[in-house]
Amino acid sequence: MVAFTGAGISEESGIPTYRDTNGLWTKYDPSKYASIDYFLQDPSYYWHFFREVRYPLLFESAQPNPGHLALADLERTGKLRCVITQNIDGLHQEAGSTRVIELHGNTRIIRCLECSKEFTAEKVYEMTETRIPPLCTDCGGLLKPAVVFFGEQLPQDAVHDAYAEAEACDLFLVVGSSLVVYPAAHIPVRAKECGARLVIINKEPTVMDTLADAVLNAKAGTTLPQIIATPAPQRNTPKT
Repeated sequence: MVAFTGAGISEESGIPTYRDTNGLWTKYDPSKYASIDYFLQDPSYYWHFFREVRYPLLFESAQPNPGHLALADLERTGKLRCVITQNIDGLHQEAGSTRVIELHGNTRIIRCLECSKEFTAEKVYEMTETRIPPLCTDCGGLLKPAVVFFGEQLPQDAVHDAYAEAEACDLFLVVGSSLVVYPAAHIPVRAKECGARLVIINKEPTVMDTLADAVLNAKAGTTLPQIIATPAPQRNTPKT
């Protein structure tokens, strides 16, 4: 099994989604805080967003929810090979998942655009108390979260690994994704093309529901633990 997760699973941990009626994009302009062109023009806009929104959400309130923990349990039992995620919050790793393919990066890692020195988000948050935008302590270069902004390409190693896992799995489980963001949304299509069963767990219908073998319009934090706890059906052994 391979899992593919989106913003919906982290919403249950208190992290707002982007496109919903109360999502981040209704309060903050994504053409500014999530655009590489605008970031290079005015990085202070993102770092104010980081101090006021991103950091408090990730490090003061959000915790892995039962959906994250259920996927980690599936990995420990050997039933789940990996998690492919569009999320940048690192909650899968906090829940105990060890093989996580991050298509859009991880906001907990901050990297210097000049010398590539890496900083933790906690360290950079301290730095923003005295200076915005924060600068590299080694070379004075501009710091940027290790996430994919609009205008940047997805990390090719992650994309390659995600497609390889999709092409080899028996069951591809989509959790909490609207499946509208490309090229990531093509990965479940590729899994289906290669013979995998496709199961979608999402609060709202998706554009790929007709392609799926099963669809559950429900929350991951409730549904995944129930699925794990349900005994597999017993197969009758033919008498000899």
